[in-house]
Amino acid sequence: MSDLKTQPNNQSVEAFLDTIEPESKRDDAREILKLMKKVSGEDPVMWGPSIVGFGKYHYMYDSGREGDWMLTGFSPRKQSLTLYLMSGYAEMDQLLNKLGKYKHSVSCLYIKRLSDIDMVVLEEMIRISIDIIKKRYAEYN
Repeated sequence: MSDLKTQPNNQSVEAFLDTIEPESKRDDAREILKLMKKVSGEDPVMWGPSIVGFGKYHYMYDSGREGDWMLTGFSPRKQSLTLYLMSGYAEMDQLLNKLGKYKHSVSCLYIKRLSDIDMVVLEEMIRISIDIIKKRYAEYN
């Protein structure tokens, strides 16, 4: 079984954020950094070259595959700010309806700019996601 390519490293989060262009995206990334640090209670750590992660949990699937991953995180991609809410959205329908303008996949939330969304709703979604992951994988952590 292969290891995950994206691993936590010692790269500076601040140095990474300083490289983000345009400035408006850099400002949004710094706001998400503050929010995720507040909600998770964890310090930010770079995962690979472009993901800022908070916390860590160990998972194990029925298939036997296991590993470690961040509780939550984000990456300021070219098209949008990508937020990683590892629980998915099954328990968040009402919050998604209140969030604002976004797209999402299984565990990624894509936001063009923070001014498009309700930050109070986003904070609650991050909190719920972290709580779900901690409960789901409690036996391995």
